[in-house]
Formats: sequence, structure tokens, C-alpha cells
Amino acid sequence: MRYICLVYADEAALRALPKEDFDRLVQDSIDYDDLLERQGHLIVAHALESPSLATNVVTRSGKTVTTDGPFSESKEQLLGFLLVEARDREEAIALASRVPPGAYGRIEVRAAGKPGDH
Repeated sequence: MRYICLVYADEAALRALPKEDFDRLVQDSIDYDDLLERQGHLIVAHALESPSLATNVVTRSGKTVTTDGPFSESKEQLLGFLLVEARDREEAIALASRVPPGAYGRIEVRAAGKPGDH
């Protein structure tokens, strides 16, 4: 079963870390992705560009409206994701519990699949 692990954290707080701590977090994240790949769990992992650069698209009654910036003003923003293969939700949660940025925010775990799969 596939699960998406959404990585949420306060971007400003992460950027405020001392350079060596931030660099270590980035390297730990790369290392963990590599481990998940070697173990056959990782399908894909990506960091996302800054929420301040996001564009929101809303289409209603055939009209499309875009707005710049994050969807909501909150302390934590979606900063990246991992799509993993796991036996079940418990294994997915165990994998997510070791995602390095989780120490600074939270990891949301959801089953992923085609519409109607769950």
C-alpha cells in the first residue's frame, strides 16, 4: 500500500537555525531518503519551493482565479513530501516517525491511491 507523508514545519524557524544545524538537517533528510530507497520503501520524495512562492488556483463556474502566496496564514507550512510503500498504516507511521524535519514540525500520513481505492 502506498502512503504519502506530508512534511509540515515552520519555514522561518528552519531558516533561523544555525547554518551547521540546517545543513545537518538537509543531509539527514537526504540520508534517510537513501535508506528508504535501499529498503524498497521510497517511491519519491521532494522538497517544495517556499510557500511564499505558491500560487493558488480556484475555478468556479468556469472562471479561474489565482492568488499568490500560501493558502492560509499558519505557523507551519507544507514543505515537502515522501511517497512510500508500506505493509500497512502502522509501518507507514513508523517510517514517517524517522523523517528528520519531523523533529521541527509534524508529518501527516495518508493512504494514497486511485479514487475509490479506500
